[in-house]
Amino acid sequence: MRRLRLVTVLALVASCAGTGGKAARAPLTAKDIVQRASPAIVRIEAGIDKIGTGFIVDKTGVVATNLHVVAGESAIKVRMYDGSQYPVMQISGVDPDRDLALLKIQPTKALQTLKLGDSDAVSPGDQIVTIGNPLGLDYTVTSGLISSVRQACPPEDLAAGNCPKEFKVLQISAAISPGSSGGPLFNQFGEVVGVTTRIILIGQNLNFAVPGNYLKPLFRQNAALSPDQFAKATRASERPNQSDDNVRIVRRVPVHEITVFDGCKLEEIADLVRQIGEAIENGAPLYNDGKH
Repeated sequence: MRRLRLVTVLALVASCAGTGGKAARAPLTAKDIVQRASPAIVRIEAGIDKIGTGFIVDKTGVVATNLHVVAGESAIKVRMYDGSQYPVMQISGVDPDRDLALLKIQPTKALQTLKLGDSDAVSPGDQIVTIGNPLGLDYTVTSGLISSVRQACPPEDLAAGNCPKEFKVLQISAAISPGSSGGPLFNQFGEVVGVTTRIILIGQNLNFAVPGNYLKPLFRQNAALSPDQFAKATRASERPNQSDDNVRIVRRVPVHEITVFDGCKLEEIADLVRQIGEAIENGAPLYNDGKH
């Protein structure tokens, strides 16, 4: 009997040693993730006709989304899973280069939040789930894989110091559409590892998310911009349409010049990544209407 107990103890020790002393986490099904996360996902309405997605990252009422969803707008509303609505009172964090923003509401009830995972740990082949509001179809669920982890800035430009900062993007196969911008990208454990942000209109399943780790420094920003201050700082300017065989300049864009993929014919992935980098480093939405 003692020998049996000893063998059992040794087996338990060996199993712990094989995982660094930590029990292996069980992956969740897409259905599990949706059921757990949906109450913390919101619909964002900005201005007259902008619709996007966001998610609650702090119980005090901090909502993460893409900057381009709300840029140039002072009237921003957050609609919760239960249908209640809150106006955005402050913009507490902004990263224009990576197209991220933190919005602050004043909730009248307890909020569910989403946990940020480690986006540096994701790799091609990982299963992912997205939830968003594409074309206003609230709480649409899609799933897919991490197709690649790409450096948005071409290596030669990064080495030459021509990029504002190191910036990777997650290429994903999960379908997203205008209105999905700002939504959470989940790993198989239900943690947020990205913010869905862009699509390329040619090809299929060429979609992108900003790594979730880029959100974390924004919590220390304490920008505390009022909606009016934020709108003035990010207001769109009118520019005439310009086009060529590869890119089109949107009519209403944020302060920076932004290129949008619209039927481009690129033969090599290196060229495609270079073009993505040029747009993304300015926080450019890769949609054909420049709104979502």
